[in-house]
Amino acid sequence: MSIPAPAAPGVAALLRNRGFTGLLGYRLLAMLSYQIVAVTVGWHVYELTRDALALGLIGLAEVIPYFCFALFAGYAVDHLRRRKLGMFACLGLLLSTLLLAGIAAGVVPAAIGGWKTGMLYVAIALNGVVRAFLGPVYNALFARVLQREQFARGAGVGSVVMQAGLVIGPAMGGLLIAFGGKTMAYLVAAGFALAAAIAVVSLRVTEPPPPPERAPVFKSIGEGLRFVFNHQIVLGAQALDMFSVLFGGAVALLPAFIAEVLHYGPEALGVLRAAPAAGAVLVGLWLARRPLQKHAGRILLLAVAGFGLCIIGFALSRSFWLSAAMLMLSGMCDGVSVVLRSTILQLATPDHLRGRVSSINGIFIGSSNELGAFESGVAARLMGLVPSVVFGGCMTLGVVAATAKLAPKLRRLDLADLH
Repeated sequence: MSIPAPAAPGVAALLRNRGFTGLLGYRLLAMLSYQIVAVTVGWHVYELTRDALALGLIGLAEVIPYFCFALFAGYAVDHLRRRKLGMFACLGLLLSTLLLAGIAAGVVPAAIGGWKTGMLYVAIALNGVVRAFLGPVYNALFARVLQREQFARGAGVGSVVMQAGLVIGPAMGGLLIAFGGKTMAYLVAAGFALAAAIAVVSLRVTEPPPPPERAPVFKSIGEGLRFVFNHQIVLGAQALDMFSVLFGGAVALLPAFIAEVLHYGPEALGVLRAAPAAGAVLVGLWLARRPLQKHAGRILLLAVAGFGLCIIGFALSRSFWLSAAMLMLSGMCDGVSVVLRSTILQLATPDHLRGRVSSINGIFIGSSNELGAFESGVAARLMGLVPSVVFGGCMTLGVVAATAKLAPKLRRLDLADLH
């Protein structure tokens, strides 16, 4: 007769775990710093250039170094002390933010040669390098501060913290610009980065000893890539998320929808942008209290299919509040996907590979967000605004069907199978 696994402690027990709350503090503080900078630097660049293309280059300036360093960051996390790496990453975020503050205050010139915003893009590129380390450090330490039976509930709590940062950070950035100016906003972001560095280096956690011999860098990175591409469940979950976000990126087109379809003013943009995050927070709170175990793969596929249907509903809506509701429901579906994918990643990945697998996951997610915005813009130019978003939702449903067929192990997955 099999012995049932012990019940996982509730949310209150997780929040009494000082290692876990410290890790959440690190994640929230780093995210607040990053989000305030993202809002402020966009305002700063546009103020200097009055050029929409210059805003597009912000994402490019960050994504290119992120992709270049992500796999090496994963290698470093698996071979070096994770808390110290997290501290240095946060100090790098502090440095880039202080550079931006110096530019805003006129202490550091914004121009490089004839490029009047060149130094801003240098700071943004440094942020891209730093961001390559932040996620793998968090994911590797997550598995050290919690027991395996707590991973699902912990992923729900972590999702709430992440979504809260995505809502609070931009709002705080906008208020700081309005009432204190760009320099003040950058300095507050720098303060959050410093606090994140202190939080991660102060964590109460035992780290695995460094390996006695370090494998060659590219051989080690190859080991991580082979694990992901040979593990049907991990690869299926990551590919499902990547392609659903790639084709279902309606958020990038919100300004056009507000002006051309819903006929509202700019005040509506904040409501619609916040709606998916609000839905994800609600789901994260629910899943933190009632973590999923049975039929996890089937629920993941249904959640992504629900996301696609909500995107189609949003595209066809002509009511502002119905559109907001559709986006909120899409955020709820996406929240289920995020929590389940995070839990699968934590349970399926061996501890010695966590950094490399997390960095590969970051490349999947990072590429889908950036390329999804690009795909949405191109599709809207070719098909028209509403048909392009309907097309994206239908493509998301196609991705779900293809994943269900090509990854049967994911479709049949119970989380208990990964213990």
